[in-house]
Amino acid sequence: MFPRRLPRVLLLAAAPACAVSAHAQPAAQPDTATAGEGAVNEIIVTAQKIEQRAQDVPITISALTGSRIEALGVSDLDELSAYVPGLNIQEQSANNPGVVIRGITSDSGSAQQGPRVTLYYNGVDISRSRGSYQAIYDLERVEVIKGPQATLFGTASAVGAISLVSARPRPGVSAALTGGVGNLDQTLLSGFVNAGDDVLALRVAGEWRRRDGYVVNLAPSQERDLYAQNQLGLRASLRHTPDERTVIDLIGTYDRQRNGGTPFISRRLPPGDPFGPANLGGSPFSAQALGNVQLGLERDVYDLNLTASSALTDRLTFTTVNGYRRFDSAEVFDADGSAAPFLEFAEIADGWQVSHEGRFAYADPRWRAAWGWNIFKEKGRQNVPFSTEEGVFLQCLTSLVTGAPLIPGIACVAPDGSVPALAVTRLATGGARTAIPYRSVFENRGENDAWSLFADATVIPVPAIELTAGARVLIEERRSGFTATVPNAVLSRAPLIPGQIDTAGQVFAARASYTAVLPRFNVLFRLSDSANLFGTVSKGRRSPVVQLNARRLASGAPAPNLQLVPEETVWNYEGGVKLATPLLSGSLGVFYQKYDGFQVSVVQPNGTTVTQSAGTASNLGVEAEASIRPARGVDLFAAVGYIDGGIDEDSRFAPQFSGARFRLQPEWQAAAGFTLDAPLGAGMRVFATPSVTYRSRIFFELPNNPLIAQEAVTLVNARGGVSFAGDRFEVAAFIRNATNERYLLDAGNTGGAFGIPTFIPAEPRLYGVQLTARVGR
Repeated sequence: MFPRRLPRVLLLAAAPACAVSAHAQPAAQPDTATAGEGAVNEIIVTAQKIEQRAQDVPITISALTGSRIEALGVSDLDELSAYVPGLNIQEQSANNPGVVIRGITSDSGSAQQGPRVTLYYNGVDISRSRGSYQAIYDLERVEVIKGPQATLFGTASAVGAISLVSARPRPGVSAALTGGVGNLDQTLLSGFVNAGDDVLALRVAGEWRRRDGYVVNLAPSQERDLYAQNQLGLRASLRHTPDERTVIDLIGTYDRQRNGGTPFISRRLPPGDPFGPANLGGSPFSAQALGNVQLGLERDVYDLNLTASSALTDRLTFTTVNGYRRFDSAEVFDADGSAAPFLEFAEIADGWQVSHEGRFAYADPRWRAAWGWNIFKEKGRQNVPFSTEEGVFLQCLTSLVTGAPLIPGIACVAPDGSVPALAVTRLATGGARTAIPYRSVFENRGENDAWSLFADATVIPVPAIELTAGARVLIEERRSGFTATVPNAVLSRAPLIPGQIDTAGQVFAARASYTAVLPRFNVLFRLSDSANLFGTVSKGRRSPVVQLNARRLASGAPAPNLQLVPEETVWNYEGGVKLATPLLSGSLGVFYQKYDGFQVSVVQPNGTTVTQSAGTASNLGVEAEASIRPARGVDLFAAVGYIDGGIDEDSRFAPQFSGARFRLQPEWQAAAGFTLDAPLGAGMRVFATPSVTYRSRIFFELPNNPLIAQEAVTLVNARGGVSFAGDRFEVAAFIRNATNERYLLDAGNTGGAFGIPTFIPAEPRLYGVQLTARVGR
């Protein structure tokens, strides 16, 4: 695949360099002595665990400050990802975010499987999918680091990392409060209070956000429309600086979602239009079988972080980062996308993670080094109960999948939304029973421990050259568990879902230990104070999977079914140029990635998902960002990414995936816009940030299916307003998806495993107005 893609990538790479930190705001105290005087939109990042200009980091990084995120008018990471080339975040729900970096997705809910993309919150790994969603209020910055970064961000960063850094307490008294309203009865209340001095400072921040669902649900049993939002985030941060060499941060965070159900809408069953009303009524048996008759998500996340840094000498610093995170979520969803009580599921996921890291850092004019250790432990489970009515299930399944209905002439769902299949149980039992509820449940468990040592060293033989080499040595122990309760149905005298096996009350268990060495090599060449060349070679790894479920012996007794899926490894090669001048900041990078043991998730006919190796895969692309300041108060920004990646055509492990593009990854992704910030006099100013984003076609599943895909999407967004009284007050309006583009957020889903894929519509036009009051700075 590499030779056929090379000419297109070389042609793109020959284009003028476009930019580093495409949407970065100026750093508070830029180092103008080395930055090229007044470099436009310079930002200081900590991707390499030291403060550096993004221009000086010899890896591909996109950084956005909290003020830029606010200016763009986005409220979640999925919206933010549209402005970062190579990043795509699909937020099916806060319980199921899909994070994609350079075509590689990390979204598995299984407690037995490891992530591919590291999400870091204040320096701690929060990558476990069901616990990773984090509201983006009161942030200092977001850094998106691309390519494997094991020595910097741990083993989960097989293809990259997203680092969320919250605003820290600072000396002085300041506060802000924002209230907002909008269509769909949107309500927003957010803000912070900061108080303290040079020794002790406290910052308390929060955000409450709600809106009605944008998909009308016709089912009379449901109290809310689909995709209704009600979420709360609270954060308290305490900074203690006992002396000029020591800083201690203690941060506690609470996130809560009480959101409406996900609109899984069938095209085969009425109403049949993903962009019209839905009729998802769940099941009259849902309260007992699934824990809640109402569709939707209830999720709570608790996070505690303690970071301490001390300058032991003028050149040697020690930092320790410690974190605890616990999540508890329950989501009830209607997987058949219709009014029939056919495929009703819940997912109950809970778990905890604890992390400790110690890191020494040394720096002098000729070399730098960082070394330390990390201990990471986690325990979690994914419990999936299934509910149906036996007659409805058998009639709908045979009608839709086999084409030979159990009872001819009876539809699963009628055009008027009624469910004729509800009569099947009465007919099949000769009137003895009118309904037979059925429930099964399976649960996978995971308990993972990882211990690692890491070291990086950078040599600066001459001021123009930096050479870096590093590695992480990893030992991990992975333990998996599985249990299932699968009764025989009354009508069929067998489990309703083929392949589900009852474990007879047993909890099967398995364990395995692994070791790995993950290196990286970087070079930075300073062409001038304002232009750098960089190159990097690094290795990434996704952990092996101790995949455990159940099988049936010849005697009929259940037994453990253990599959050890080998590790997935990737070698990443990239290089490019970074610029920082008073007029232009920019970067252009080219990368090539080669995967062995590429892991794919395969949906089984019983609705479960298993992991298997698809052999080799490769990825070739270009990413560019630009920020231009043609005049005072005007900033233009642009970003573009091109990726040609997928499973190699000679794949021998899983021929059904041979030649397929990576799921959820567009070939082209772009964003552009500008920010206007101009004084009006008398302490007033006007500001505006209109922008447009583009994404080419994506496939939602492997193997690729044109019917389970979304064609190209272009979105127009804007935020603008007026501030007055010296920025003490601000009135701003925003609009997202201004043209009301209709497009799909996802397709296939659990229903696809039963031959009836469902489709989820993305957000329509959203708009509103916000009023902000500020005190202090």
